[in-house]
Amino acid sequence: MSGCEPPTSCPPPRVTGKRLMRTLFIGDVHGCAEELDALLKECGWQPGERVVLVGDLVAKGPDSAGVVQRARELRLLAVRGNHDEHVLRWHQGHQKPGKKLKPEHQKVLDTLSPADWRYLDSLPLYLRLPDLNVLAVHAGIVPGVPLREQRQEHLLNLRSISPEGKPSKRVSAGAPWGSFWKGPELILYGHDAVRGLQRHKHAYGLDSGCVYGGQLTAYVLPEGRFYSVPARRSYMYMDANP
Repeated sequence: MSGCEPPTSCPPPRVTGKRLMRTLFIGDVHGCAEELDALLKECGWQPGERVVLVGDLVAKGPDSAGVVQRARELRLLAVRGNHDEHVLRWHQGHQKPGKKLKPEHQKVLDTLSPADWRYLDSLPLYLRLPDLNVLAVHAGIVPGVPLREQRQEHLLNLRSISPEGKPSKRVSAGAPWGSFWKGPELILYGHDAVRGLQRHKHAYGLDSGCVYGGQLTAYVLPEGRFYSVPARRSYMYMDANP
């Protein structure tokens, strides 16, 4: 998909009286550095335009170090994803006793430079862009809970709201959390590759499963358009029941 229009219900960027900075919000890259390069080109990105990666820069794909290096060199913004958090904890010696690191995470520990680790450690759990009336987060926001009271585990792992109204990291536990979000901010997030590209009224999920052979997707404001590039190949099998 290239340059697809969003639904007409999309909340418009907040008008500030100033020209809005063109901003690319990009779904889970997961070490797919070549696809990130291709998507920036597809979007017509120019140096000086803002880019926000919505988490999970690393793990599973072929070149996590390349992704982090590009993010540093191009001065891309990003929020922390659950896989970013996982490798950071191991790097900092906070792993749980008896736990073993999966090969896709060990590769990250073996290849990132000290500067890469500093960049990854600097990533916030969410990023607010008032000029666009947008909040970027990796997984989600529990509707009805003030942002300052959101739990880290939900910001990094949320996928669903159960019929009883409880937040869950499991797809099978209920409906997508984004379908319950009433705004006023548009939330842009990733994490939920099983459901793929999601377009709720006030929340767009951008994880279209690039590392699993799908696509890498960006949503660009203020133009309000989606852009995608195909994965070079499938780097890992997707868990259909996360």
